[in-house]
Amino acid sequence: MQKLTLEYPLSTRSTRLVWDMISNAAGLQKWLADKVVEANDCMTFTWGHPWTERDTKTSRILEKEKMNYIRLLWDYHEDTPEAYWEIRISESDLTGMLSLLITDFAADDDEEADLRGIWDDNFERLHRVSGF
Repeated sequence: MQKLTLEYPLSTRSTRLVWDMISNAAGLQKWLADKVVEANDCMTFTWGHPWTERDTKTSRILEKEKMNYIRLLWDYHEDTPEAYWEIRISESDLTGMLSLLITDFAADDDEEADLRGIWDDNFERLHRVSGF
């Protein structure tokens, strides 16, 4: 597995607002998937609508540090726990501005390129819905 680390600068200094968008189902549903349901330390993500083709995946919450990061593991990666995905809030010491640091894992170069595109699209949606 290849580790992929991406950084997306945000136009806010409010850690609380960013945390609300990354740490729970309601926030993630605004930008990461069409529907997100949280239950028993798991989040189920659904893309698509009932009348179209849909894709549903479940992640287990591995770690969560308030106002800092959330780390999850897709259920299809249970046999490779090092292949987690993480969304972390980072603050610039110089400007005080925030960034989102994304950590994800890809099986090969093609999957890495796909993941970069997916995260770029996700961040674009986050920016549209939040203004960050």
